[in-house]
Amino acid sequence: MVPHLTTALTGPLLDLEKTFLAGATTIEQWLRGQWLEHTPPFYASVDLRNAGFKLAPVDTNLFPGGFNNLNPAFQPLCVQAAMAAIEKICPEAKNLLLVPENHTRNQFYLQNVARLATILRQAGLNVRIGSLLPEITAPTALELPDGQSLVLEPIQRLGPEGRRLGLADFNPCAILLNNDLSAGVPDMLKNLHEQFLIPPPHAGWATRKKTQHFAAYDEVAEDFAAMLGLDPWLINPEFEACSQIDFQARQGEEQLAAAVDAVLTRVRAKYREYGVTEKPFVIVKADAGTYGMGIMTVRDATEVVGLNRKQRNKMAVVKEGLQVSDVIVQEGVHTFETVDEGVAEPVVYMMDRYVVGGFYRVHTARGRDENLNAPGMHFKPLCFDTYCSLPDPASSPDAPPNRFFAYGVVARLALVAAALEIERTAPAYSL
Repeated sequence: MVPHLTTALTGPLLDLEKTFLAGATTIEQWLRGQWLEHTPPFYASVDLRNAGFKLAPVDTNLFPGGFNNLNPAFQPLCVQAAMAAIEKICPEAKNLLLVPENHTRNQFYLQNVARLATILRQAGLNVRIGSLLPEITAPTALELPDGQSLVLEPIQRLGPEGRRLGLADFNPCAILLNNDLSAGVPDMLKNLHEQFLIPPPHAGWATRKKTQHFAAYDEVAEDFAAMLGLDPWLINPEFEACSQIDFQARQGEEQLAAAVDAVLTRVRAKYREYGVTEKPFVIVKADAGTYGMGIMTVRDATEVVGLNRKQRNKMAVVKEGLQVSDVIVQEGVHTFETVDEGVAEPVVYMMDRYVVGGFYRVHTARGRDENLNAPGMHFKPLCFDTYCSLPDPASSPDAPPNRFFAYGVVARLALVAAALEIERTAPAYSL
């Protein structure tokens, strides 16, 4: 299905999709060239927003946790992409240890772990699931609501010097993290030898910054847009970094207000250029972290000065209780897509360099200028009529295969940016 696009101003977006369709061959050649120079992340998901006049990524997750929300019909795509990713990292891999988040009570997340394990097994790997939870001291079976089950096992260091990670009777070639390391890299995952840890620990939220990702995306969008003769703003959200903020002590409010005003000023100029009558807004969010925490919608710079206690508490802490001192002020991209009378945004999933599916994040209680990754959301699998990589030039630019192709193109641009980000932030030493 394709949600209804409810906007009168579809011209620029249709022009964008027309450009993608006309340049499909050139786009694939350009992306292929990028993957000759850069290694794609093992997997990633990208949150997109479709404003009708703009289609842009607003977040990129390098530890995606929603494989259970993908259309089961596209499981073969996931398996083939997983094969390609594993062969690139460790062609002779047989055993893989999957290390998930510590969400043993989150049934939806556990279904994601089970689906991911199934994909990897179908790709020809022996997969076991190792838990970082100290209370998991023996194999623990968990039954899931969808009929699946999984077994969590205590991980341990192996060998006389503890140079490898595995289970008591399982010595894996590689360790796949589905844990975003928000609380830092645990000692159990440090100083590993002769094993591949994927994604690398420095891609975790303890060290990763969204501003670094979008700085890399700036470069990618500029190069891509120049190749196609596009205005890069149509695929790229404006942003500013703001550091040394203390929400509880109200330190840095003026600096934050200046950053908000700078982004809004640039966006207003673009709205005038394209005849957009909507009111511009920005999203202020923690520069590190996920799960929809530490986020606020702002329409005027004065709104971030003198925040009340509830607002300060909301912004001060994110996952794992980490204090927020750095934020990204990002151009808000309206979403004009609706499903079941709720606003929707597409989330595109990739493994290696391939789009393997996605779903719509739908929220019936949120507006088109608000964050949808919040309590009350639900998911709609993207039931593609055709693959994201197969546009239909004979159909209208907004036909399902062509809109999904546009999603896939922009998501893969974010994937290139993630590859650059991982390269540039790699530590000079081994963890």
